[in-house]
Amino acid sequence: MSSNSTHYVAPARTETVVVDQLRLSEKKSNLWLDSWRDLRRRPTFWISIVFSLLIVVMAVAPNLFTSVAPSGGACDLAKSNGGPEAGHPLGFTYLGCDIWSRVVHGTGVSMSVGVLATVISTVIGLIMGTLAGFYGGFLDSLLSRVGDVFFTIPYIVAAVVVMSVLAEYKNVFVLALAIGGFSWASTARIARAEVLRVKQSDYVTASISIGLSRFRTLLSHVIPNAMAPVIVVTTLGLGTAIVAEATLSFLGVGLGGVSWGADISQAQSSIRTAPFALLWPSLALTISVLAFITLGELLRDAVDPKSRAQR
Repeated sequence: MSSNSTHYVAPARTETVVVDQLRLSEKKSNLWLDSWRDLRRRPTFWISIVFSLLIVVMAVAPNLFTSVAPSGGACDLAKSNGGPEAGHPLGFTYLGCDIWSRVVHGTGVSMSVGVLATVISTVIGLIMGTLAGFYGGFLDSLLSRVGDVFFTIPYIVAAVVVMSVLAEYKNVFVLALAIGGFSWASTARIARAEVLRVKQSDYVTASISIGLSRFRTLLSHVIPNAMAPVIVVTTLGLGTAIVAEATLSFLGVGLGGVSWGADISQAQSSIRTAPFALLWPSLALTISVLAFITLGELLRDAVDPKSRAQR
């Protein structure tokens, strides 16, 4: 072969060949952002938010909505079951009290008891559920059996018994404790199931493997990533707690005074002659409960990727 023969060298390719490149969205994505994008497109969400905020503002600052006292010297027996008039748009109760004022001020009682009872129920349920799901074994069996016992007890009946026994100590905290102290079992079940799912994740295993204690791993990684369904059930539980407070007041074992349940109980005796005295507190209770339950249902659908995909 000749020594001066030339060799052909293929030119080097300078362009970049992209093979099976995934085009990812530039938008940030996580559970809460995806849930918010889903919720903000739903008119029902905004309606429930408006009513929920209105109820909260009415509970915190009732004087923004009425200047008439709901009881005491503002009541006039001469106007018993009277109809609407100037300054009293909803008429009067059997005792001559302004219905609109009692509805507005009754919001504060229902919301304070409902929020406090929900907080108590959520805290107890979250502690019981996370400890049972994360540590398992004997502790799981023990806490699950305790939860089963409370789950079988109708918390309304239990609250009636507690409030009857503690009739001399009636206040917002005792009533909230009577409701929340017996309604935490469902929250515990949901928290336990979510913790069982989360603790199988790689980041939990990595956290333990690098030397972080199991308790710190529970606080730092497991609980924050298991809170989505707990928040949903908490929102649903708020509406349920408001109903429980009204039920206890209706039965005469609640706080009494200015309360939707107490007003409904007093108005039932004159439903034929003055039906509006029963209608307005009942409507206020219905709207409040419906607003919070609807918000909870929407949150539950939003945080569930399968539910979002089906719409």
